[in-house]
Parts: sequence; C-alpha cells; structure tokens
Amino acid sequence: MAENNREQFYPLAPANGQARGDPESPTVQPKELRRKKRIKCAAYIAAFAVFQTIIIVAFSLTVMRIKNPKFRVRSLTIETPTAGNVNSSSTSMRFHAEVIVKNTNFGHYKFENSTITFSYLGNPVGKADVLKGRSKARSTKKMNVTVDVTYSVPKDSRILVLKSQSKLSGKVHLMKVIKKKKSTEMDCTVNVNLETYKVDDIKCK
Repeated sequence: MAENNREQFYPLAPANGQARGDPESPTVQPKELRRKKRIKCAAYIAAFAVFQTIIIVAFSLTVMRIKNPKFRVRSLTIETPTAGNVNSSSTSMRFHAEVIVKNTNFGHYKFENSTITFSYLGNPVGKADVLKGRSKARSTKKMNVTVDVTYSVPKDSRILVLKSQSKLSGKVHLMKVIKKKKSTEMDCTVNVNLETYKVDDIKCK
C-alpha cells in the first residue's frame, strides 16, 4: 500500500498536442490561415485580371482591327489579236483576266458592282464589269473577266503597257454585329509582249 501511495501522477497532455505552456494559443492559427487565404485569393484575382486584360488587348489588335481588302489582277491570258482595216492602225484583242479580292479580316467582305478600266498612255482602251459578291473571312475571292481591247501602237513597238484601275466599295461584316465600310482600289500595270502576245509582268500597288 505504501508503494502505491508513493506512485506519482502526471497530468495528461492536451488533446491538441500542445503543452499548456505553449505561447501560441489555439485561436492564433485560424486567424493566420484566414489571412493566408485572403492573400492567395487576392493573388488569383489579380492574375485573372491581368490575363483578361491581355486577352482583350490581343482581341482588339487582331480580330477587331479591320483592314482594307486588296483588289488585284492576278493573271491574264491573251487571245490572238485582230488587225484593223487598211485605213486603221489600231489592233483589237481579247484577253481573259483573273482578278482577286483578298480579305485578311476576321469577317466577310461584301462588295458592290464595279468596273475595271484598262488604259494605254492614259487613254481608256477596254473595260470589264465586276459583279457584286462576297469574299469570305481571311480568304481570297477569285473572279474571271473578259476584256476586249482596241489599241494603236507604233509598228516597231515590242511591249504594250496597260494600266488597270478600279475601285471596289463594300462592308466588312464582323460577328454579325459590326459592319464597317471599306473600299479598295486597283492600280496594276500589265506588260504585254507584242511578239509572243503573252504577259511578261503584272505589278500592282
């Protein structure tokens, strides 16, 4: 019995594993966790805002930036020319031209009827009609036109320099909501070899 009375009794450790003498009270940790959560949440919101800003700026600089389409003569094939009568120094020829409307916008381009004028030394020598149509978004619309040209050049001329000019008017339709008026002008120079009756070069501004 005496030995049992001499047994020492030690207090049990707290259930949360902290000693009674621990200076950090149980209420301190929840406050610290809440503070860290608030900081993390604010960081996520700031990162999301920066990401959204980058997306909006990129969208404005690419999709919403509407440019003028390009109107060009791509190729030209000449039929055998026909000489005029004895009293005339003029020559007539027919050629088939492929013209394009290049649309680099993210919306389709609807254009109206137009006329291409071919001239030699500033004088009109032929015309071609371009019917209204549509060039799809970020694509090239190809059209074929036939032109009858009557010209007069010195007999020793080897090159016939023709100018093709036109203006195309229309609207760019973006996301079925935005409609922006845009026009484009054709200004091309076609060099025709009068010995072979083939096109040597086509340059467009």
